[in-house]
This record gives sequence, structure tokens and C-alpha cells, in this order.
Amino acid sequence: MNRITRVAAATCALAAAIPATIPAAWAQAWPARPVNLIVPFPAGGTTDVLARALGQELSKSLGQPVVVENRPGAGATLGADHVAKAKPDGYTLLMGAVHHTIATSVYRRLGYDFQKDLAPITVVAVVPNVLVVNPQVPAKTVQELLAQARAQPGKLAYGSNGAGTGQHLIGAQFESMGGVELLHVPYKGSGPLTTDLLGGQIAMSFDTVTPVLPHIKAGKLRALAVTTARRSVALPDVPTLDEAGLKGFDMGTWFGVLAPASTPREVLARLGADMNRIIESPQFRRKMEEIGAEPIGGSPEQMARQIRDDTDRFARLVKDAKVALD
Repeated sequence: MNRITRVAAATCALAAAIPATIPAAWAQAWPARPVNLIVPFPAGGTTDVLARALGQELSKSLGQPVVVENRPGAGATLGADHVAKAKPDGYTLLMGAVHHTIATSVYRRLGYDFQKDLAPITVVAVVPNVLVVNPQVPAKTVQELLAQARAQPGKLAYGSNGAGTGQHLIGAQFESMGGVELLHVPYKGSGPLTTDLLGGQIAMSFDTVTPVLPHIKAGKLRALAVTTARRSVALPDVPTLDEAGLKGFDMGTWFGVLAPASTPREVLARLGADMNRIIESPQFRRKMEEIGAEPIGGSPEQMARQIRDDTDRFARLVKDAKVALD
């Protein structure tokens, strides 16, 4: 081998080695500045509460602030679109939810692919949804509410935290299984929804337990049933919709963290390890119990499977309910 050949070989070897060393070295320097956790709903809702609880502990773990940024709109798709198109450097994350698996089928034109453009990290928690009514509504049970709805088709208004979200689809499923017609009123999040529900502008909602739990305990809202197969630990005396006569009704809401798809593996692994450690901690679990949430955790593969399964499941429900948006 002559000198030129030796130099060329050495140069090629060095060039080949550089890409392998850069990600590891870069990951060791991460995070060097605050991390943004995007919440695709307004402040005050379950997604926001979970993001702030997780962000507070994650800030300690990472040694950098985790800044929760609310980007509501379009059934949680605006926030997801922002993260999907963000620089994949580990500094922009999404507090995603089951709503995003529904949006894939509901919205005809999305600017991103939820399964391809975002990398799942872990499911943080699952929260039951609960059918609540304003106390002015005379119904004390699900069957009484169904009777009232049948007597006033299209009159009883239920709110959701956005068109095409889980709450919207739960309402559509309730209409289908109960044989009733309700009036759907979409909001940009649980905060404004709860305000109108308390004020009597709408009669009912299928919100997650977290934002309505204090109002149920204070007697300002009446809980008729939870939407999951099991009763909520936060509302043990409230029956399930299955128990109330809508056999087989089982729909809840999960929340999890995702990053732009090309985020370095080392960063995703660090985030996953830190988040799972937080989720398993007694302090975080107590916080989840207080707000009616069940802490979950797990691997990216498990979350990806949840996303695939729910996307397929809700595609069928969306088709049956004839829900479609531009």
C-alpha cells in the first residue's frame, strides 16, 4: 500500500467513525437548555394537569426546566402537527392522547402522520371518562337520562373538548348504543367546557374524571356513570355504563409522551428511562390517584402497539358514527 492509498484509507476510516461517535457525544450533552412539552389543549384539562405533574419531576431528573406550552385547536391536531414538524433534537415533546388516534380517521386532511412522524416514548396514565350532568338536569340515572333524551331528540346538549376527540366519539357511541340523538357542542378544551357545563349552557359531558372530580365532590355536577369497563377508584360508587344498561361500553382516555420521529435513539432512551422512573415513584402515583388517573409507564413498543390498535378500533367507530371533518 503506497502513501496515497494509506492516507485515503485512513481518511475513509475516520469519516466512517465520525457518524457513529457524534450521536453518542451529542446525547451526552443533551439537554443543554429547557425542554418544551407541548400540550394540545388549553390549561386546566387532564392533558395539561398530567403534563405539568410529569414536567415538574422531569425537570429535576434532566437538570433543565421542562416548559409546558399549550397549543390548543382542531381537536388536538395543531399541537401534534407542531411537534411532528419540529427539529428532532429532543427539545420539543408532545403530551399526546387517545384523541390523536381518532383524528387520523376523523380529519380528511392532516399535515402529519401520527404513526410515522412521531416517536412514542411511554404512556403516562389512563383516565376514565365520566358522564356528568348539570344538577338542573332532572335525570338521576343513565336510564332516566336516556328517557329524557328520547323525549327531546336533538335537544340535550353535550360538550366535548373538540370535534373528533375521544369525548366526541364517546358521545357518538352513547347515542348509538342508547338509541338517542344528542346535540354535540365542541370546545377547545376541558376548561371552557367545564365552565359552560357548570353554568348550565350545556346539559352534560363525557369528560375525563380529572377536571370534573372537584365539582362532583362539591355537588356542582352529578356523575351518572363512568365509560370504562371498571369503576373509577376516584368514584367507586358511580356505576359503569355497562352496569347502567349499555352492555359492552368500554372507552377511556390514555395520555403519553412522543417526540419527532428522527429524535436520536439515545435521547429517546434517556427520556423513557427517566419518565418510567418518575411514573413508578410513590410520590407521582399518589398525585395520579388524587386526580383519578391510573399511572401506566412502559416501553415505546408497547405505546406504539396501543396507538396501532386504537387507530384501527376508532377507524371502525368513526365510520359507523359517520364522523368526518376537514
